[in-house]
Amino acid sequence: MDPLHNPFSPGAGSPPPELAGRDQILEQARITLGRIKIGRSERGLLLVGLRGVGKTVLLNRIREIAEESGYRSVFIEAHENKPLAALLLPPLRQLLIGLDHMANVSEKAKRGLRVLKSFFNGVKLKYQDIEIGIDVDPELGIADSGDLESDLSAVFIALGEAAKDRGTAIALIVDELQYLEERELSALIMAMHQIAQRQLPVVLIGAGLPQLVALSGRSKSYAERLFQFPEVGPLEPSDAAAALQEPVVAQQVRFTEESLNEITRQTQGYPYFLQEWGYQAWNLAVKPTIDIDIVEQATEESIKRLDANFFRVRFDRLTPREKDYLRALAELGEGSQRSGGIAERLGVKVQSVAPLRNGLIKKGMIYSPAHGDTAFTVPLFGDFMKRIMPQSSVWDTSPNHLEVPL
Repeated sequence: MDPLHNPFSPGAGSPPPELAGRDQILEQARITLGRIKIGRSERGLLLVGLRGVGKTVLLNRIREIAEESGYRSVFIEAHENKPLAALLLPPLRQLLIGLDHMANVSEKAKRGLRVLKSFFNGVKLKYQDIEIGIDVDPELGIADSGDLESDLSAVFIALGEAAKDRGTAIALIVDELQYLEERELSALIMAMHQIAQRQLPVVLIGAGLPQLVALSGRSKSYAERLFQFPEVGPLEPSDAAAALQEPVVAQQVRFTEESLNEITRQTQGYPYFLQEWGYQAWNLAVKPTIDIDIVEQATEESIKRLDANFFRVRFDRLTPREKDYLRALAELGEGSQRSGGIAERLGVKVQSVAPLRNGLIKKGMIYSPAHGDTAFTVPLFGDFMKRIMPQSSVWDTSPNHLEVPL
C-alpha cells in the first residue's frame, strides 16, 4: 500500500488514528475537569502504566478536553536531571502574563507574577540555555523562604486565585512524574492539597510508571485521598482489533480476522506496538486485504525496528552490571519475578544487588509490583534482552575477583 497514506503512527506520544479502549479514562477526566471548573471538590488524576500503553497520548487528549471546556493549561515533562522549578517557570510565567492581559485590570494576576518572581528570586534558572526573568518586583515574604513545600504551595495558591478572579481554571499536566525527586513530588502534592482545601480552580493531571503510586504515598500519606490513579494497561482484544481495523477500513483496506489475532498476540495489546505492526503491515501489503502472510513479514520488520530504536536506546543507557541483572530477570520468564530469584540466577545474595535494583527503578527500567517483586516497565523488553545477550551471566564472587562498577 502507498506509504504516504499509511494511517498508523508509531512514535512516543504520537496520536493514533483510533484512540480505542480509553473511553472510561477520558470520561473520568471530563467529570474531574467539569466539577473543578464549577467549584466542586474532586481528586486529580495520575495515570499509571508501563511504557508504550499510551499515557502521553491520553494526557494530550485530556489537555484538549480541558481547553475546549475553558481551561488554561500547562504541559510539562519531568526529566531526571532538571529541577521542577526550572520546568515550571516558563509556562507559569506565560500563563500569568496571559491572565494579566485579559480584559480589565487584574490585581490577582499581577500578584501571581510577583509571587512567582519571589519564588525564583535569587535563583538564576536557564531554560534551553536562555536565562528566564520576570520583569516585576517580587512579593516580599511570600514564596521566598527557601522551603520548596511552603514556597510552591504559595505559588499555586496565587495562581489559583488569579484564575478564579478571571473566571477560568488551570489544568497542570505533568508527564513522567516518576522522575521528580522525592522532595519535588512531596512539594507538588502538598501544593495541590492546599489548592483542594481552598477549592481553587487548579487541577493536576499527571502520568508515570507504575511505581508512581508508591512514590506518591511515600511522599505524602494523603496522596491516595487527593488523587485517583487510573491504570492504563494493554488493550482488550476487541479494542486492539478496532485500533487496527477502523483506520484502514476508512481507506477501503481490511485486515483478515486471522491477521488481527496474530498482531494482537505478538503485541500483547500494547498500543505502541499495535501502531508499529500496523505501520509495517500497511507498507508491506500489495492488495487491500492484509492477511497472515503480510503480518508475519510485518512481525520480522517490527522486531528489527524495535531492536534498533525503541529497545536499543534504553539498553545503551545501562551499565554492564545492569544489563546482567535485566538479562537474569528475562531468563526467569514473563511477568513479575521475585528479587531473590534474580539474585540467585546471578549467583549472589539478594542484599548485594539491592542498590543495583534501586538504580534500575530510578532509571525507569523496572518496577516493583509488590514487595520483593520485580518486573520490566517496557513490554517485550525481556525478549529483546535474550536476543541481544544470548547468554545469561553468573557473576564471579570469589575473593580475587575484581568487581565491575555498578
